[in-house]
Amino acid sequence: MSLELTDLSKSFKEDKVLDGVSLHVPEGKTLVLFGPSGAGKTVLLRLIAGVIEPDNGQIKISGVDVDGVEPEDRNIGMAFQNFALFPHMDAHANIAAPLTAQRQDKSAIQSGVQTLAKLLKIDHVLGHKPKELSNGQKQRTALARALAGKPKILLLDDPLRNVDAKLRFEMRLELPRLLSDQNATVIYVTQDYKEAMAFGDEIAVINDGIVQQIGIPEQIYLTPANVDIARLFGDPVINFLDVRLQKDAAGVFALISAKRVDLDASYSHAVGKDCTLGIRPESVLFVSQDHESAVPVTVEAETPLNEKTVNLCLTARGREIMASRPSGTDGPENGPAFVTIEAANALIFDKETGALIEPYKTTAKGKVA
Repeated sequence: MSLELTDLSKSFKEDKVLDGVSLHVPEGKTLVLFGPSGAGKTVLLRLIAGVIEPDNGQIKISGVDVDGVEPEDRNIGMAFQNFALFPHMDAHANIAAPLTAQRQDKSAIQSGVQTLAKLLKIDHVLGHKPKELSNGQKQRTALARALAGKPKILLLDDPLRNVDAKLRFEMRLELPRLLSDQNATVIYVTQDYKEAMAFGDEIAVINDGIVQQIGIPEQIYLTPANVDIARLFGDPVINFLDVRLQKDAAGVFALISAKRVDLDASYSHAVGKDCTLGIRPESVLFVSQDHESAVPVTVEAETPLNEKTVNLCLTARGREIMASRPSGTDGPENGPAFVTIEAANALIFDKETGALIEPYKTTAKGKVA
């Protein structure tokens, strides 16, 4: 089943939580709804599920408007942050609930529950009631229940939020395969950009009730629509430096600590503008002093981060730059050093609006696109 949302809005008293949200999720695809706490993600799921009604807009499932259709008749599986488990039933019975409702036989129910419980690492607590479960176990029980009935549409509200780091890593590998096997249409809510990149066929970034960008994971990471989105994706966080683009006979450039950083000629239209230069830490490379674009810095600190080594550096003007390199590779731990910036990977944002400045592209006929 496909899912189409058109111009959805929702307010609670004077608080506008969603403002004109439009999304399309093709059948069998996963859309990750990504954004900070309070962005409107959970409210959007509740609207789709039919738990609450929108003030404006339309929800279609497989092209059919579901206005007035009761939640239980929408063929939607849900796993929400508050778990919503039946308190008088053990974990096994909670997971089995949709299978029981489908009048499946006992062997099919037992097989379905055990398969999901083992995958989600909760098979040892199937006899426990919700009050006896940790929050992580409750969350995985709710997820298993949502998956058990093999609904055509799945709404998953931050299902790995309370899961420990080791299990979360494992689930990032296992859950996409499980969702693919079910061939369900999925909206997956998260605040974790790594989950968003791992799970989404597409990612919709939402903030303050407005969808700011929709695209495949690579597109969101490489060409974020604004500085806020750029800041949300990446660990360590992207570097931002205020610059003014300049141009001479050699081309377009910016100055960092009085050193020239050459940029693509397609940014000629931004020359003279006050801009913010966005540089991913992995695009800041340590070089020797005689490198043609060596920028002098002082390395203030070094720390391991996952499979990386991260250095905090200060430019001659005291501006911070984070540099990241694979663990085990050489680099200065502290003191004076020199870096170069991979300008091909640089992002240019309008300093006033925060919006990404797209490079002009020339078509085959020589026109600007």
